[in-house]
Order: sequence, then C-alpha cells, then structure tokens
Amino acid sequence: MKTLLEQLAAEKKSAQAIIDKGMENITDDEQKSLKEHYEKAKSLSERVTLFKSVNQDLDQLGEQPKAAAKSHAKSLGEFYVQQLQEKNLTVAQTKSHPFETPEFKAESDTHVAGGPDGAYGPIVTDIDQSAVWPYEHTLTVAELFSSGSVSGNTIKYPVYGAFEGGAKTVKEGAQKPQLHLPEPTWLMDSLAEVAAWWKISDDMAEDLPYVVSEIDQHAKYNLLLQEEIQLVSGDGSDANINGVLNREVQTLAKAKDSDQDRIFKATTLISTATGFPADAVVINPTDYEALRLSKDANGQYFGGGFFSGQYGMGGVLQNPALWGLRTVVTPSIAAGTVLVGAFKAGGMVFRKGGLRADSTNSNENDFTNDKITFRVKERLGLQVKYPKAFVKVTLGQTA
Repeated sequence: MKTLLEQLAAEKKSAQAIIDKGMENITDDEQKSLKEHYEKAKSLSERVTLFKSVNQDLDQLGEQPKAAAKSHAKSLGEFYVQQLQEKNLTVAQTKSHPFETPEFKAESDTHVAGGPDGAYGPIVTDIDQSAVWPYEHTLTVAELFSSGSVSGNTIKYPVYGAFEGGAKTVKEGAQKPQLHLPEPTWLMDSLAEVAAWWKISDDMAEDLPYVVSEIDQHAKYNLLLQEEIQLVSGDGSDANINGVLNREVQTLAKAKDSDQDRIFKATTLISTATGFPADAVVINPTDYEALRLSKDANGQYFGGGFFSGQYGMGGVLQNPALWGLRTVVTPSIAAGTVLVGAFKAGGMVFRKGGLRADSTNSNENDFTNDKITFRVKERLGLQVKYPKAFVKVTLGQTA
C-alpha cells in the first residue's frame, strides 16, 4: 500500500501531465480529471501537514520551550548572501536592481554588543561634516542684465553703435537733420558651460541635509562666482564668455579730475551715445573702500562717518550707492577699473536650462574608495547689443 506522501506525489504527477498539454489543448474529460487530481492532492496535503504538526507538538510536550536559534553570518560574504535571499535577489539581478546590505558585525567583533551597556558602548563617533568656508559675497552681476532663454547653442544678434546726427532748429521747408543708429553689425556668440565637481565619502552621503547644503551653498556659489567673472571680464577665447569689458565699450582714462567725477561723467557718455540712462556700477572692494573713506577739507566723510551721516546729519549708511546708482561691490572686477552701464537695456544673459546637479560612484575609483562624485553645471551666453551702453573707467588721477 502506498504511503500518503507517495499518493500525494502520484496525484501531483498526474495533474502536472495534464497541465503540460496547455490550457487550450485539454479536453472536457481531462479538465474534469485535472480537477479530481487537484482535490485529492489538496486533501492528501492537508493530512500530511496535520500529521507532521501533531507529531511535532507531541514531541515537545513537557519540554521547556527553546528560543529559536538565530542564524548569524560568520563573514561578510555570508551576510551578503543572507541579505540577498531576504530580498529574493540573485547577484546577477543586482546589476539592474541596486543593492546595499545593512552594516555587518561578525560574532567575533567586539563591537557587536549594542546599546550603552555593550562593548565600547560609551564611545560615540561622529563624522565632522562642517567645512570652514571663506566669506561669500553676494553675487548680483548677472541680475543687472536682462535675462533670456535659448534653444540652440549659439546666439546671433545685431550690435548697434552710437547715435548719429541730432535734432536742430530749422527754417520752414528746410531739410530736417537726421537722428539714427548706424547700420548694425552682426555677431554670433556660443554658449559657454560653467561646471565644477567634488567628492564626498559614503558616510557623508548618509546625511542628506549635508549633501543638500553642499550643493545649494558652496558648490552653487563657486559656480556663480565663475559666472560673474566671465560676464564681466571673460576674454572670449576657447570656452570663455566674451565679457562686457572685452567688447567695444566706451572708455574713460585717467585724468586730472577725481575718480568719482569720472564715474558720473560715464553716465553722461552712456545717455549721450545711446539715450539709455545708466542703472548700475560694478566696482572692486578696494576701490569702493577708497571712495567710501574719502573726506572733505574738514575731515568729514563724504558718505557719512562711523557714528552718523555727514556733519552729524542722518544715520550711518551701509555701503551707500555711488551717484544713486545700484552699486555692486565685487572682486569679480579687477582693482583700478570701474564698469558703469545701462545693463538692462544694453545686454542680456541667455541661459539654456538651469543649474544641474549630478552624482555617481562610477567615476575613477570611487566605488572601491567609498566615495561619490558630485557635479554641478550650467550653460549660458552674453549678448551685448549696445556696447556703447557701457563705460570702462580707469581709476587714478594724472599729475
């Protein structure tokens, strides 16, 4: 007589033989037979399960309950395999399904015991993730220009010179004078890419707020600082932007009059040549300091002193504007040079997309060194339709 297990195996074999023919190929009688094999196999399986359960419980009656033995991996390899099995993955499947194990502790590791009562419990190690960064000045040069977007990789645009002619009084019926801009020349500028990368350790990557601060503050600042330098003084060679100072802008050389007087005269040159009012001044911190600390014959600061305004009138002004124009104090422009301009009307910054941040552990030997490489980048270009809307002022007085 066949045992229960043998009968169960026979029913399964018979049912499987019918299933192998395919759902569309079995007859009505075979379908009925498949149902009977299934019902018998199900009944036999329940009997086998019941027998095993009762037999096991009877063996344990009267014995002290034993704690379930916890399988502890003795090596990182075993631990890796255990974790794979828990996730129902194979090693090959981890190529398309990123996999990472929890922290592994071997049985022989003295750090295994956790909590404040375990070995080395009182020792808590923190990773110092705060770097000391230098002072970061406000970056605003790009905001002085108009802004635009572009879909291609180049910008083609007309460049206009100064006004020609001018209005005059004329007799009735006489020829009227002409006022116009000369025929423009056409320029084509390519977009430039500003980018930077840095690495962090896997431990640092576990602190998401830290990663966010690295991207939002220091990396972004460094990127925009280079952007500012390029917009002001890029030389246009290789991958550089052709900055404002390397265009055919107007110039004011050293003269006998004061620096502050020539800065104001630059605003007049702009309005005369283009009809646009100047709206901003870009100046180096050392040059701004010299102007800010200048005094009259009575020793009074022109911009107000450190306790009150001029001659005790009004309060102290923090970084007062030059001639009422928006004044950007930045090391992005070289000392000894001031840029005065009608920025909004004279130029435009084009951007293709925005700032991008990427990361990978596949760069160089990052994977084996527990590091992640981050990259930030942007693409932009500068259009200056009216070079005469800007004046480069060279500071200093002639003898």
